[in-house]
Amino acid sequence: MDKILSRVSSAAGALAVGTFTVNSCIYNVDGGERAVLFDTLRGGILPDVRDEGTHFVVPVVQRPIIIDVRTKPREIPSVTGTKDLQMVNIKLRVLWRPVIEKLPQLYRELGTDFDERVLPSIGNEVLKSVVAQYNAEELLSKRAEVSNRIKSELIKRGAHFHLTLDDVAITHLTFGREFMKAIESKQVASQEAEKQQYVVQRAEQERIASVTRAEGEAEAATIITKAMEKTGNGIVEVRRIDAAKEIAMKLAKGRNITYLPGGGATGNGGNGGNPGLLLSIDK
Repeated sequence: MDKILSRVSSAAGALAVGTFTVNSCIYNVDGGERAVLFDTLRGGILPDVRDEGTHFVVPVVQRPIIIDVRTKPREIPSVTGTKDLQMVNIKLRVLWRPVIEKLPQLYRELGTDFDERVLPSIGNEVLKSVVAQYNAEELLSKRAEVSNRIKSELIKRGAHFHLTLDDVAITHLTFGREFMKAIESKQVASQEAEKQQYVVQRAEQERIASVTRAEGEAEAATIITKAMEKTGNGIVEVRRIDAAKEIAMKLAKGRNITYLPGGGATGNGGNGGNPGLLLSIDK
């Protein structure tokens, strides 16, 4: 029985040693990752890159470094000045990934946190150099052009550090308080100018209408004068009759109004009479 237990314990020990040895000799590279090897006997980082999958390694002598190569976002804020000395607060969103073939050199020069070392510095450098070539108003009216220039310059700078930039976009753009107040004042002045222009146009239209009305009245007076020259006072009598008819129609529609005709012949036998009376009788 003791011999059986001794053999079992020996087998278990050998299995444990074998398992430890196998685990020390292999490593896995997951999806979206690559690995570089540090070899103490061959002088540091090896030039080849290990792809996804399971790989062998010499324990103690070699050590794998796993690096994420998936595309990741990064936001780069910056406060810089424009061509007309206005301060602008701008933010960039950058989608970046390392160049896989250059991972050994990238790790040797910058380590695993290469994005922290590179992207903020080159982002601020490019932003300051490009924004300084535009006025504050041009940053708003030519935003697409500014974004494209920043993207092209940033891609060139990123390639120098073995980084690929898939997309660069301006996500935030604000100006200082002084510039915003100047814009508000300009808008108010523009609205006031438009209002004054409308007032001037309205006054001009009223002047034209007054001239047209006066010309019409003068022409009507000329026509009446010519008619009176031809017919005498006949046109005046016609106008008087028309006015009397209009007054009579208005009075006929009124309430409690009574018309009393004038008296008979006068004492000297004439035909003259007193004018009629209009009485308002309350019921």
